[in-house]
Amino acid sequence: MKRVNFDSLYSFHKSVLSHAGLDDETCEAVSFGLCETSLRGVDSHGIRLLPHYVKSALTGRKNPRPNYQFDRVFPAFGCLDADNTYGHAAGMKAIDLAIPLSKQYGICAIAVKNSSHPGAMASFALRAARQGYIAFAFTHADALVCSHGGRRAYFGTNPICVAAPREEEEPFCLDMAPTFIPWNKLLMYRERGEDLPEPYAADDIGEPTNDSAMARSLMPIGGYKGYGIAAMVEVLCGVLTGMAFGRAIPGMYSSPMEQPRRLGQFYMVLRSDVCLSQHEFVRRMQEMTDEVRREPARDDQQVKLPNDPQIEIARTRRQEGIPVDNYLYQELRKLSQDFNVPIEF
Repeated sequence: MKRVNFDSLYSFHKSVLSHAGLDDETCEAVSFGLCETSLRGVDSHGIRLLPHYVKSALTGRKNPRPNYQFDRVFPAFGCLDADNTYGHAAGMKAIDLAIPLSKQYGICAIAVKNSSHPGAMASFALRAARQGYIAFAFTHADALVCSHGGRRAYFGTNPICVAAPREEEEPFCLDMAPTFIPWNKLLMYRERGEDLPEPYAADDIGEPTNDSAMARSLMPIGGYKGYGIAAMVEVLCGVLTGMAFGRAIPGMYSSPMEQPRRLGQFYMVLRSDVCLSQHEFVRRMQEMTDEVRREPARDDQQVKLPNDPQIEIARTRRQEGIPVDNYLYQELRKLSQDFNVPIEF
């Protein structure tokens, strides 16, 4: 296991993606999204995706230089055509369009069409929350959640994310899939030839398994409830946007790399001063945060809020570097050689 300084890794990503043909805005969004995600400890959706994202640009799956079209259908509700660019770039663009409209109208929603895999949704919700707004972010994905009572998947690991500001520097943020683990984390276990710690996956007949090699779908959290969350997100990201939904969505790894996936995303940005001042909202958010953290815990554990573990990991990795396992190390070394971009491990 090696470690890489965040700034070095961020610079490396920007150089590699620029060589792959991404324009400055797209390059910045993708690089920051991947690196910040790994900094926060969400390794399944972080820098390990760089080789796949580079291939996506070179093969034509993703448009590295998009021409966005924003149709403001209603004063505070519009549709962003992302021109099949990277999901990170589309998400950042949507948030940046939504913030001034939310400031004017109190709330804004933007549906995104013709997008692609956007990584961790926290990247976008946190962008708004750090500027004082409450934000919701959703996306859909190819069929990977084993249907409740079924033998195979219909809905994807469609995540939900909400973030809100508070007095401390980092906002409250819940970013979760409706499964116990994301598919990319399962792939990490499979790459290492390891079993899952619990039967978080399902085999080809829908039976729970912890064998990463036998996994064909993921078990939903809470049975039908996790399955229902995935269905709700599909309504917003697939049906509403006019994009494919369910089993019609091209697989991230199984579909031809020259084929755009045309995914949908959905964002809402809200002002926090609808019932009281923003200052009072932020103060009350901090009060709730402090009270939760002081709740009595079992044994040597501590009661935490969503994002607390990520904040702690980010603080450590800022000092010690972001860990890179041997498999990813070889992948990054190859990119370094292919594009003649140095990286210090």
